[in-house]
Amino acid sequence: MSVSQSPESESQSPNPTGDESGQINRPTKAETLRRRAAYAFGNLGQSAFYNALSTYFVVYVTSVLFVNVEKALATKLIALITSLIVIIRIAEIFLDPLLGNLVDNTNTRFGRFRPWQFIGGLVSAVLLVMVYTGLFGLVNVNQTWFIVLFVVVFIVLDVFYSMRDISYWGMIPAISSDSHERSVYTALGTFTGSIGYNGITIVVVPIVTTFSFMFTGSRAESQSGWTAFGIITALLGILTAWTVAFGTKENESVLRSRADQSGNPLQAFAAIVKNDQLLWVALSYLLYAVANVATNGVMFYLFKFVLNLPDAFAITGVIPVIAGLVMAPLYPALNRRIPRRYLFCGGMVLMAIGYVLFILDSASLPVVIVALILFYLPGTFIQMTAILSLTDSIEYGQLKTGKRNEAVTLSVRPMLDKIAGALSNGIVGFVAVAAGMVGSATAADMTAANVRTFETFAFYIPLAFIVLSLLVFMFTVKIDEKMHERIVIELEEKLGVDSLDD
Repeated sequence: MSVSQSPESESQSPNPTGDESGQINRPTKAETLRRRAAYAFGNLGQSAFYNALSTYFVVYVTSVLFVNVEKALATKLIALITSLIVIIRIAEIFLDPLLGNLVDNTNTRFGRFRPWQFIGGLVSAVLLVMVYTGLFGLVNVNQTWFIVLFVVVFIVLDVFYSMRDISYWGMIPAISSDSHERSVYTALGTFTGSIGYNGITIVVVPIVTTFSFMFTGSRAESQSGWTAFGIITALLGILTAWTVAFGTKENESVLRSRADQSGNPLQAFAAIVKNDQLLWVALSYLLYAVANVATNGVMFYLFKFVLNLPDAFAITGVIPVIAGLVMAPLYPALNRRIPRRYLFCGGMVLMAIGYVLFILDSASLPVVIVALILFYLPGTFIQMTAILSLTDSIEYGQLKTGKRNEAVTLSVRPMLDKIAGALSNGIVGFVAVAAGMVGSATAADMTAANVRTFETFAFYIPLAFIVLSLLVFMFTVKIDEKMHERIVIELEEKLGVDSLDD
């Protein structure tokens, strides 16, 4: 009995059971490359969309959304909006397993996942444009109706973005049952995701200032500039989602076809609760994600109000883009020689050192640059290890319960990102108000107390979360490449198959 299907054979076998003549249908190398490219391109726009929604939307809210409203009222509305975002996103985390269950129970001739790429990409893009226009100017007409409609629009936006995110990462176990082959697809998605997420950081200021100048004659931030930013991000989101919808193909492997149905929503929650390795990986990733997005979310304020170098903010996009370009392609190769738990732990140590440098001298640009390198460089390894551990826990859960919950299991990661994003929104809004970093304030207006407030939430608390994340992973997460290989062998025996190639 073979241990598992080789990466090459599985990635090239959209129909492992073969055609009616018994021959296995395999795509050509060109088709395989095209499908991989289509899958990779999807996360370019998806990650850019996420950054625009979780980070820069709050910057937009605190900067220009209420610029035409009296200052005291504007401050209250900023606090209200950021609080609503936190409440909405935390409340919606309980929906993600249900959305994952909906994906798992989707049966169309296009597969389970691709239809949600098409629908989720379109609806979320349209709604993103709406929120970046102040609901088409309603904010300046009637603030009460704006708040009411904003809640509805933001909830629907978050739901359809989640459907897109869950279906995107849920495709990986539908593509391959081999841990190393999964690392290739994860590397591709992470590679382009790094470009998309950090590329938005590079272009946000040029886009906003350029379009502000076009419509107002001034390069200061304006509603028109942020609206243009929202439209560009939305168009990229649609293009990349539809590339995945039309350019990829799901495989029906033996482990998938012979598993029990994923079940109803209650069984979906039960699948998560019974999968102890899924829960430990999730906790470790959540602690990391909260620290990561909290620090990322306030970087704009670091450069604008602490360093007094807002034009240098693009550095926070350039460094992670370069890091992603270098580190993502290295991961599959290194992972064949170095167990991924060591890649994860080493990355966390580098991040901790970066935080220490931030704390020592956040007012020095050279020190900040070195800290940014240490902060961003290991991000790819940390995220990919977490995604692969979550993905491999699908077979772990299948072995324990008999049910294969692909989308439900992988809905946990976007659920965790949503929690982290909600906390990030809250932190950014709180820091902006508490440290006086709102409206027309400048670096000259910052006091020592303002800077201490900023550093506490930007560096000290996230560092504590990073240390906790590392400890949880080291002492509780057991699933790795070798354990997953043994699980696949046991599943083969349990399902009564000689090998995954049959």
